Amino acid sequence: MLKKLKCINALELKVLAMALMLCDHMWATVLPDIGWISNLGRLAFPIFAFQIVEGFYQTHDRKKYIRRMLVFALISEIPFDLMYGGTWFYPVHQNVIWTLLIGLLGIRAMEAVREKGKTWLYLLTCVAVTVLGFALGTLGMVDYYGMGVLTVFVFYFLRGREWWKLLGQIAALYWINVSLIGGQIFPIELFGLEFEVCEQGLALLSLVPIWLYRGRQGHHSKVFQYACYAFYPVHMLILGLIQLSL
Repeated sequence: MLKKLKCINALELKVLAMALMLCDHMWATVLPDIGWISNLGRLAFPIFAFQIVEGFYQTHDRKKYIRRMLVFALISEIPFDLMYGGTWFYPVHQNVIWTLLIGLLGIRAMEAVREKGKTWLYLLTCVAVTVLGFALGTLGMVDYYGMGVLTVFVFYFLRGREWWKLLGQIAALYWINVSLIGGQIFPIELFGLEFEVCEQGLALLSLVPIWLYRGRQGHHSKVFQYACYAFYPVHMLILGLIQLSL
């Protein structure tokens, strides 16, 4: 049993992230009184951020990968507006694929410089891209704002399984989710002691399935790939329409 838990493939990780995202969106629309599904939803975004980095390294055509993300960001905007703002046009907040796309473009820029072999230039580029990515995410009002873009960069800078990288992921996600994003605080009792927990801090639990991933792809096909992309706008459109009819 324990051996089976040691490895999660890309397919399983993707399905898990989609299920967690669906929980969060159902709480935000049709099930607002069921708070625990919102708690589950906190785990979704870091998994998607991790997958966007892995996708960058695994794809055979990075330009096509970026174009595909751009197309689905555009397709998803109206369903997102409908679900999030209750209207077909809601310009003050943009869907999460824009967040991931900004991170992806930043990684592409940093890797292009790294491949030139000039360490000092790469380090300067990393600083500049991180600052610019945070600014674009915040000013563009994408989902999770600049903090979401930083989350993508965390998994880029700390990609690997060395102990110090795993520890760095914990520290970085704590800083982003608890210190920067923050949010609702709720009390829990453990061993007779009462603690206060930041709901957004539950995002750190996403590291458990992320660390169980070992690079195996699992089932892969064009049909399944595009079905996963389509899941995002389609489920938001359905939830948005249900919400309007209530």
